[in-house]
Amino acid sequence: MKKEIQKNKIHRLRFAAKNKETWDFIKSGKKKVETRAGTIKYQRVQKGDTLVLCCGKSHLEKKVKKVRHFKALDSILRAYKYSQINPGIKSKQEMVDRWYSFPGYKEKIKEFGILAFELE
Repeated sequence: MKKEIQKNKIHRLRFAAKNKETWDFIKSGKKKVETRAGTIKYQRVQKGDTLVLCCGKSHLEKKVKKVRHFKALDSILRAYKYSQINPGIKSKQEMVDRWYSFPGYKEKIKEFGILAFELE
């Protein structure tokens, strides 16, 4: 039986221009955890995969060190400091408000949970 070699995949994540500060935190290394609603699209991301982060014409590659799936925001906020997720955030409630500010995120998180990608 021939053993298959699993190749790491490349996933493209886009940041709106209004969220450039978040992209800059990733670029500088201050942001250690990227989160996305746990929809099918993002459930495919695995440890060892590469994320190509795009903001306007700027691109940045980061390797995924670990992927964690949480059913609710209170769970992810027990596992990570909100400053690891977004260094510009000053409180847990501000972090929740930020997630819910993205179109459809409140409903997506309720249905699919939230994924955390620890970045190298």
